[in-house]
Amino acid sequence: MKRRPIVLATGGTGGHVFPAEALASELLGRGRSLVLVTDVRGAHFGGALGTLPVYTVSAGTPTRGSIFTRVRGLLRTADGVLQARRMLGWLEPEAVVGFGGYASLPTVLAATWRRIPTIVHEQNAILGRANRTLAPRVTSIALSFPATAHLRPTDQTKAEIVGNPVRVEIRAVRASDYVAPALDAPFNILVTGGSQGAAIFSTLIPDALAGLPEQLRTRLRVVQQCRPETLGVAQARYKAAGINAELAAFFTDMPRRLTAAHLVLCRAGASTVGEIAIAGRPALFIPFPYASDDHQSANAAAFAAGGAAWHKRQSELTPELLRTAIAELMTSPQELTARAATARSLGRPDAARALATLVETVAAQHAPIQLVHSDRKFGNGGAAE
Repeated sequence: MKRRPIVLATGGTGGHVFPAEALASELLGRGRSLVLVTDVRGAHFGGALGTLPVYTVSAGTPTRGSIFTRVRGLLRTADGVLQARRMLGWLEPEAVVGFGGYASLPTVLAATWRRIPTIVHEQNAILGRANRTLAPRVTSIALSFPATAHLRPTDQTKAEIVGNPVRVEIRAVRASDYVAPALDAPFNILVTGGSQGAAIFSTLIPDALAGLPEQLRTRLRVVQQCRPETLGVAQARYKAAGINAELAAFFTDMPRRLTAAHLVLCRAGASTVGEIAIAGRPALFIPFPYASDDHQSANAAAFAAGGAAWHKRQSELTPELLRTAIAELMTSPQELTARAATARSLGRPDAARALATLVETVAAQHAPIQLVHSDRKFGNGGAAE
């Protein structure tokens, strides 16, 4: 008898996709049948997710924008719940796993409606708004941070800390120990700005590095991810300062770059923080100040509190302040080594395994009730008809 599938519900942004990708790889390795449900933004994935049957449902953002935008988002979400309910009636899954974001909301809501076992995974140190809505309704809540804000006391009993699953390629970086450079050796700085890059980094960081004393500036080897429209600006500033810099809108070999990095300057999205911990690399976090609920600042603060990284608010950071911080680090190899070790201690390389085990346990302990087939069928690997 063919086993019923496990449904993964996620949106198209990296913070939600990477843990879904890691979980998919783990569950496929256990012989599980999987189905991916997403919205139109996330219908074309690669990796393990790209091998799965994909269904799309309507989704919207009912909490941001004008009143018109919110109403439209609410209506799209309601439509998505009805689509997902019919789809789940046909698929009869063992469990549904949501990864936050409003793209996952309709499917997980529909699953709770049908009393299918449900798990939501929260990547950030603050429970996201979609997961906040779902938390009282789902069977289990998987957390990445020991202390997660906005988790209701009544929901604590069904919460379990599993960590944030990261890609297999990033987990491989952990095998390479961090070695701080000698005081006269090249110093590798890796600058990333999340999946879309960070426009301000293209001026802030070159200006900070350009003012370093010559003996420090000549040691620099900078690898920086830039937004395409700001790449030229950053290139010109690095060239004028005589700094060895390699810039690109996207690097296909990020694990190799991360392995070589002596210091990482980056945003504080959940995937970035998780990857820094797994890799065990010292990082200076500059959180994106406009993230919903300022969750990146919460991520950075939680990570930096134990001495695993440095945390600077963008609104308070100037090229001069950043220059001073980097100069101190370039002359303090022992500090870099200590931060790298602490970051590594916080990494959870078994997060994908732990989340997969939780999903299988929840599915086994909370078997779904008899599901009624819908007259409405879904095409194989396509959207709801």
